[in-house]
Amino acid sequence: MMELVEAHESFGGVQEVWRTKSLTLDCDTTIGVYTPPLAKIGQKCPVVFWLSGLTCTEQNFITKAGAQKAASELGLIIVAPDTSPRGEHVPNDDAYDMGQGAGFYLNATQEPWVRNYRMYDYIVNELPALVESHFDAASAVRCISGHSMGGHGALMIALKNPGLFRSASAFSPIVAPSKVPWGQKAFTSYLGDDLSLWAEYDTVELIRAGLNPSLPMLIDQGTRDDFLEEQLQTQRLAEVVGDRPIEIRMQEGYDHSYYFIASFIEDHLKWHAEQMKKPQA
Repeated sequence: MMELVEAHESFGGVQEVWRTKSLTLDCDTTIGVYTPPLAKIGQKCPVVFWLSGLTCTEQNFITKAGAQKAASELGLIIVAPDTSPRGEHVPNDDAYDMGQGAGFYLNATQEPWVRNYRMYDYIVNELPALVESHFDAASAVRCISGHSMGGHGALMIALKNPGLFRSASAFSPIVAPSKVPWGQKAFTSYLGDDLSLWAEYDTVELIRAGLNPSLPMLIDQGTRDDFLEEQLQTQRLAEVVGDRPIEIRMQEGYDHSYYFIASFIEDHLKWHAEQMKKPQA
C-alpha cells in the first residue's frame, strides 16, 4: 500500500513523498517522487532515478537540488528513494558511514545486515516496478543518477544491468569503493572478506571486466572536493574509460555539497532526456 506523506505544487507539477512497505528491505521506506505537468494529463513520462549519498534521505535531493523546474520543462518524473532500510528492527551503527543512511546500494551477505540491507535488489527490481504501476511512467524508459555513495550506486547498478537504464550519471561518485576507506569499511561489514564479491559492486572493476560497454555515462567532479583524493579517486575511472561513451568533467572550484549538484543538475537532466529519446541499443 502506498501512503502519501506530503505533496507540494512545484513548477506546474507536484513534489510528493510516499511511504510504502518494502518486501525487499523488510521495512517501511519513503520515496520522493516529482511528477511533471504532462503526467497530470495522463501522458507517460520517462523516469530519472536519483540515489543520494551517505547520511541522506529522500529529503536532501528534493529540497536542495532544485531539480523540479528542469524536470517540469523536460517532462521527467524524478524518483528519489531513501539511502538504506530504516526502523527500530533494522540493524544500525553509531558511525555515519555504516548502517542506516549508508546502504551502499548492495545486497549484504553478512550478519546482522543480510536480512534488510538489500538496496541493490530494491533499486533494480522492486522500485522500478512500483513506480511504473503507481505513476504515469513510461515503461522501460529510465535513467539513473546519484551523488557520492549514490553516484557509486548509479554507475554500478547501470553497468550490471544492461537495458535497465538508458544512461547513468553521477556527481562526485565513489568510483572504486574496493580501493578506498569508505568502501572498504562498508564492504568488509556487509560482504565479508571475499574480494571477488567486492569487485561486483565496484564501477572501475566492472568496466575492466567489460560490462555494458555501450552505456552512456556522465560524471561531474569538483576540483575542491575534500573527499576527492582519499575517497573518490576519479582518476581511477579516467584510467579505464578507453573508447566507452563516458564523459568525465572536472569542475573547477566546486566542492562536495548540494551547491555543486544544484549548479549542474539541469545539465544532467537535459543530457538524460536526450539519451532517453534515442532508440534503445
